[in-house]
Amino acid sequence: QECIKPVKVDKKPGKAAAKIRIEADGSYFQVNQDGEAQKLEKAKITLNDCLACSGCITSAESVLVSQQSHGELCRVLALNKAAAAHEQKLVVVSVSPQSRASLAARCKLGLLEAAQKLSTFLKSVHYVFDTTFSRNFSLLESQQEFVRRFHKQADDKKALPMLASACPGWICYAEKTHGSFIIPHISTTKSPQQVMGSLVKGYFAEQKHLPPDRIYHVTVMPCYDKKLEASRPDFFNQEYQTRDVDCVITTGEVLKLLEQEGVSLSDVDPAPLDTLLGGAAEELSTHPGGGSGGYLEHIFRHSAQQLFGIHVDSIHYKPLKNKDFQEVTLERDGEVLLHFALAYGFRNIQNLVQKLKRGKCPYHYVEVMACPSG
Repeated sequence: QECIKPVKVDKKPGKAAAKIRIEADGSYFQVNQDGEAQKLEKAKITLNDCLACSGCITSAESVLVSQQSHGELCRVLALNKAAAAHEQKLVVVSVSPQSRASLAARCKLGLLEAAQKLSTFLKSVHYVFDTTFSRNFSLLESQQEFVRRFHKQADDKKALPMLASACPGWICYAEKTHGSFIIPHISTTKSPQQVMGSLVKGYFAEQKHLPPDRIYHVTVMPCYDKKLEASRPDFFNQEYQTRDVDCVITTGEVLKLLEQEGVSLSDVDPAPLDTLLGGAAEELSTHPGGGSGGYLEHIFRHSAQQLFGIHVDSIHYKPLKNKDFQEVTLERDGEVLLHFALAYGFRNIQNLVQKLKRGKCPYHYVEVMACPSG
């Protein structure tokens, strides 16, 4: 989407305003009172400018492409290859299960087969990881955080409902539109991408006896807003001047890389993925969750067992006004013990926020995603 924030212009005292002339080729000229024309440079903004702006809730594609793209990855790989051995970085790529599934469907491959063939294709880098490993960390921390919040709800009115924090589009909207009102409700757990960033630049760097800035970490994600998330100052290591995730490319950009190289993924020989714990992974790790990460289902099952000693086999969703707003309840003897919901898309998110503001939000936990359908 286009950036809608106007550029701030400081007017100089004593001078009449200059006129702006737009040429047929789209170039801009500033024309003063004497008729002199001066061509204006095209303004550029960075991802951090996007983060500091309240004009929109998602990032402008033109900004993202300039800093985080498959082209940038190719440029970094070329520079790294040409650098002296002691200056070269260890390049790590972490692939999300959603991107892996999309590539498998596009190329008519099985999930494991697609992952192993992608591992071969990306072997111009040093390591290829599966982010399901970090997703499990994120799910485990989320369930523990919910139980802690549930226990202290009597003392802290903003402990519940707990709102999921894995979607950067939703977080950007929440911070800039509702600020201090909504932030206490948002889970403090990092997303799987950023957990992976911490593991790669922390644990894995230590295992390789490297400082974090000697590792270049790329993630393959299904969502453009993950580029925005990786650029947040929260995930920047001031000591080593490096980000937990240096570059995010989307599933579509992986397809562009394949096209650029003239390679069909189905024709590539398979190779095992690497693991953070060392060795190679012959099988893909899995987690009990849904397409949007499974936060609701994972936390619901754990909380039912942990808080009430109830084992939940299957979860039954109750659609409300539309399929992107659904409820789940845990009941015993007619009493509602847990009341969860999923809210996908900004129409439902706005309805959820209004309920919170009116003090009429009945939920203990809400899985929130900016995109319709999650």
